[in-house]
Amino acid sequence: MMDNVKMYDVPQPEDIPLREKEDAMGAYLMMFAALAAGLPLPIINLIAALIYFYVNKNKSRFVYFHSLQSLYSQIPTTVLNAVLVFWTIGIWFRGYEFNDIYKGYLIATIVANLIYFVFSLIAALKARKGKMYYFLLFGKIAYLQVFTIKNGGNENEEKKVVNQPPF
Repeated sequence: MMDNVKMYDVPQPEDIPLREKEDAMGAYLMMFAALAAGLPLPIINLIAALIYFYVNKNKSRFVYFHSLQSLYSQIPTTVLNAVLVFWTIGIWFRGYEFNDIYKGYLIATIVANLIYFVFSLIAALKARKGKMYYFLLFGKIAYLQVFTIKNGGNENEEKKVVNQPPF
């Protein structure tokens, strides 16, 4: 499947300017947006990651990759947190008890957030050093989206070369 897919070269750490390394690192720090805003709404982190992605996606493939991977990894965490927030609000206002299903979901959400937090910090530190760091699922998806050479939508068609070398 990947035999006839052309890929762009992955940038090496020494070729990446410091500003791009910092921009790539900043993509992972969007997980603190809700804390900075002082609101317990998990959707704020996703909105911040989305805005950061659109602002920085045209800077370089390195920044684009890290912004996209951060955005993709933010989606399941936001969904888990949003369900927990709405479930908790429902329990408070309707007077239901905190049953075992709720407690299990709470624990699973806390564990998922800790895993996301740890991997995001590792990715932020690696990005700051100019290195690629691939999340288990989202890394491959983001890599293929950013580094695959697209040729006009038709995968079987070769790109027409206009500029030729002078020999």
